[in-house]
Amino acid sequence: MVNSEEFSKRLEKIMDFHELTASAFADQIDVGRSSISHILSGRNKPSLDFVMKIIESFPEVELYWLLNGKGSFPKQKNKPALEIGKKKDRDLFDVDDNDAESKSIHHQKQSEVQHIVNKSGKQISRIVVFYTDGTFENFTEDDR
Repeated sequence: MVNSEEFSKRLEKIMDFHELTASAFADQIDVGRSSISHILSGRNKPSLDFVMKIIESFPEVELYWLLNGKGSFPKQKNKPALEIGKKKDRDLFDVDDNDAESKSIHHQKQSEVQHIVNKSGKQISRIVVFYTDGTFENFTEDDR
């Protein structure tokens, strides 16, 4: 459950970071100005739609930080020092360049995925994976 008082402080931190008034922030995320006022005063709790509008409008805001205060703001782009020297493990979906059959299957699957995406007329901008331990990973085009 989101702690309204703590959520309000994080919301104010985002507004301060971007040097926005409550009204300008409301306009930026396309919500009513009274929504911001009610959340900041503790009268209302944020809705899922409200939270998602913040995440969509401000990509440097981590969802987990916004909801629970754990993590960092703004989102850190750098990898932790421990990961720098690590050798990349093979991914389940990595293609072995030496295997012609794997290349063919990979190409076929890519074509199928592309067909599904093109058929809908929509483009995927972000995928969020939620884990049972309460953590999540956010994948965007910039992460490639």
